[in-house]
This record gives sequence, C-alpha cells and structure tokens, in this order.
Amino acid sequence: MPLRGEELRPTSSKVREAIFNILQAEIDQALFLDLYAGTGAVGLEALSRGAERVFFVENSQTRSKAIADYIKKLDLESKAAVYHEKAEAFLHRAMRTGMKFDIIFADPPYISDEIEKVLPYVGEYGILKDYGWMLVEHSAKKVLPEHMHDIKKIKNYKYGDTMITSYRKEQ
Repeated sequence: MPLRGEELRPTSSKVREAIFNILQAEIDQALFLDLYAGTGAVGLEALSRGAERVFFVENSQTRSKAIADYIKKLDLESKAAVYHEKAEAFLHRAMRTGMKFDIIFADPPYISDEIEKVLPYVGEYGILKDYGWMLVEHSAKKVLPEHMHDIKKIKNYKYGDTMITSYRKEQ
C-alpha cells in the first residue's frame, strides 16, 4: 500500500504533450533524466522523440521493475537505464560520477516536500549541462524558487491543478 501522498499520479497526456512542445527543439540527441519516473511514460516519450539516452529514477521497486521490463520488451536497453533508488541518492551519485544531463524532468508526489529537498541539489551538484533545461511538474498551489545556484526559472505553465515550471542553466 502506498504511503500517504505517494499514490501513482501519471502525467496526463495533455501535460505530457505540453512538456514536449516546450522541449521540441531540445530533445533530439539529449541525455534525459526522468526523476520520479512512475510509469516511465515521460521518459519513454523522450526516447520516441529522439533522446539519445534516458535515465529513469524511481523509488518504488514495483514501478522501477515494470519500467525495466517494458524497456527490455521494446529492446531499448542500450538507450535507457533504470535506477531503483530515491531521487536524492541518484543526484548524489550523478554528482560523484560526473553525470550531466541536457534535460531533467522531475514529477515528485504533489503531497510531499520532495521537490524542496531535491531542487537545490540540481544546481549545487552541477548535473545540468550548460544551457540545459529542467522541467518540474507540481501542484499549481506550490510556488518554486526563482533560482537554484546558476539555474534560473524561465516560465510557469498552468494546466488545471498542474503547473510545469521550466528552468534553464545560465552560462
């Protein structure tokens, strides 16, 4: 049974379409990080739209296994990696190993403080490439910071109760 606030809430097709409209010029050959991957739908769509490689991070063992099984079924193992761990642990690993991403998509549980914990690490750890994008899906009631080190908020996009906040790494 999921913990309170951790129920699976897949990104709606309308919001997913909006995400890829925002990223359309950036997705081709991108290294894409799907934090809080859930069903993996956003990362899989990134692959279908030309991302070079997608890293799925999902703390639920059941969900991460389902994503890995689906990737195997589609014969995409060379273009995808699934990490069964907390987002915070993965970001620390990325910093230690020098991983950098063109695009980071984060969709933490709305009823949690996950985004407040994780956002500062993205800037502090320097895992977003120069001119890279970060998109955060969150409750429209939540206001996210304007800056995280050298990462600056660009725009908010509202879709009902859902907000997509876009950030860009400053050079």
